Amino acid sequence: MKIEHQNLIETFSEFKELKNINRPTMMHILEDVFRSMLKRKFNIEEDEDIQKSFDIIINIDKGDFEIWHNREVVADDELENPLHQISISEAKKIDEDYEIGEDVTNEVRLEDFGRREVLSIRQNLISRIMDLEKNNVYNKYKDQVGEIVTGEVYQVWKKEILILDDEGNELILPKTEQIPSDFFRKGDNVRGVVARVEMRNGNPLVIISRTSPFFLERLFELEVPEIFDGLITIKKIVRIPGEKAKIAVESYDERIDPVGACVGMKGSRIHGIVRELRNENIDVINYTANPQLLIQRSLNPAKISSIVIDEAHKKAEVFMKPDQVSLAIGKGGTNIRLASQLTGYELDVYRDNIEEEEDVNLEEFADEIEEWIIQEFKKVGCDTAKSILKLNKEELLKRTDLEEETINEVLEILRAEFE
Repeated sequence: MKIEHQNLIETFSEFKELKNINRPTMMHILEDVFRSMLKRKFNIEEDEDIQKSFDIIINIDKGDFEIWHNREVVADDELENPLHQISISEAKKIDEDYEIGEDVTNEVRLEDFGRREVLSIRQNLISRIMDLEKNNVYNKYKDQVGEIVTGEVYQVWKKEILILDDEGNELILPKTEQIPSDFFRKGDNVRGVVARVEMRNGNPLVIISRTSPFFLERLFELEVPEIFDGLITIKKIVRIPGEKAKIAVESYDERIDPVGACVGMKGSRIHGIVRELRNENIDVINYTANPQLLIQRSLNPAKISSIVIDEAHKKAEVFMKPDQVSLAIGKGGTNIRLASQLTGYELDVYRDNIEEEEDVNLEEFADEIEEWIIQEFKKVGCDTAKSILKLNKEELLKRTDLEEETINEVLEILRAEFE
């Protein structure tokens, strides 16, 4: 029995070491476990009988406990309830000085219980400790959804990474929540935001994300004091993780340039964020309630000629010079896609110069014009049909080393294309 008693005390000691469990909660659970133990031993149904007849004394600091049974001394022939009463003959076995009407208090020891009962108590206590730990982790992180957390990589798997926080709690970073170029090894420190918290098969599952817009928002709060202090507000963030992001910011103080404050002197503030996000390109935009101006700013660095907005269908036709179109669309369409998400309008880009749109590259005439002639025109910057037709014959003769007859033939072929 001594081993079981020691095991129970050890379990209790482990319990008191849990720093994230407050004392009232700890007391409540321990008392509940011991009450259940007494109910089974003395066949008690009501909690009131436990409270009336037993004192459960828990020493949290030492990790120990005492249980005392209180009974009234009655005559041997008046004993009706052994839970609350003790016969005078039994009382005198404890102490010869006891008399009828007095209270007898004797300690209930674990040795008084069976081996199986003590093991059951220990298992119950361990189970309650584990449940409490799980609930504490769940409640802790449930209140931190959208906030940044830091942990150390403990295990790297194909579909997810297991991370431990500073208290040893497990966090999961799924592959789908990682920036495509993320690469972590065991022991690396990782930052992310708490994306969601759920209970799965009785265990808390804390999912963190590095692709969430909230992650970028929290990084800006850390790097830009004006955002943290509320002088600058982040109106909206859209991201293609690891590639490009757009963030619209607004200042409540006319003296503060929101874009300049976010970028910092020579990019000092935004540089750390870009590095954390694996060189994600970040456009910081000065927010405005004017949709035309917001669309124009969101499509930077492209220069816009005009915008036609269809408010009813939340669409906008954006017109610009041909050389600006590729800038507006961006690599793989990322710029215009993010601009559409940021502004809330479906954006369609059009060239505002129809003639330029109808132009034809000289290479298209390779079956009619010899390659060396095409190269001669290209040397002087004429690589499309329209670029040649804009110049008169004399100018073409002066710029190129071609003969007049050759130039005439080329002009005839090109004019025929547009007739």
